Amino acid sequence: MAAIGFAAPALAHVEVSGTDANQGGYGVVTFRVPSESDTASTTELRVTLPDDSPILSAAVQPKPGWTATVTKKNLATPQKDDDGNPVTQYVSVVDWKADTPQAGIPPNQFDEFNLSVGPLPKTASMSFPAEQFYSDGTTVNWNQKAAEGQAEPEHPAPTLTLASDTSEKNADAPAASAMPLSHDSGPAWPGIAGLVIAIIAALLGIANLALLRRKS
Repeated sequence: MAAIGFAAPALAHVEVSGTDANQGGYGVVTFRVPSESDTASTTELRVTLPDDSPILSAAVQPKPGWTATVTKKNLATPQKDDDGNPVTQYVSVVDWKADTPQAGIPPNQFDEFNLSVGPLPKTASMSFPAEQFYSDGTTVNWNQKAAEGQAEPEHPAPTLTLASDTSEKNADAPAASAMPLSHDSGPAWPGIAGLVIAIIAALLGIANLALLRRKS
């Protein structure tokens, strides 16, 4: 069991995070699950992935003492993976269950569950409604969405913020010129005139020197 002790007042609702989760890319999302009961342990976590932005691939990180089940649904329209192969299903639900009561998350402690998913939708955020099951038969649904301008609901759905794809932005940006372009496209007359005057002066100097030698 990998549960981590923590003071009860600091615990919060089920949350999701992803340090490398970018829009349109692949990343690892982490679900942090606290047991907020004083007497019961968390024995199951069931996470529903969004239907409106289907995720084609999900890999569960092995967790000692827990068994994960991945449920898939058929896509309304088949898609293709990165290799061009057809994909007809998407990941709908991931369900973690403790193998024994002792493997559950004890009261007032928390644990984490990792899932590698992708491709992620090209949206600013996505929600993962979750159900938390306790050893005493209690179930908590974390599926409420906060209305704009209002306080967070009592049981908010875990929401993941997705970073924008910086590689696409860099690809769309115009390439910088290696050398600055000159705005003066006209002939450089002052420089040419100075060169001509210098040549004439040199020729006159040579002619005067020749005349002086003849007279001597």
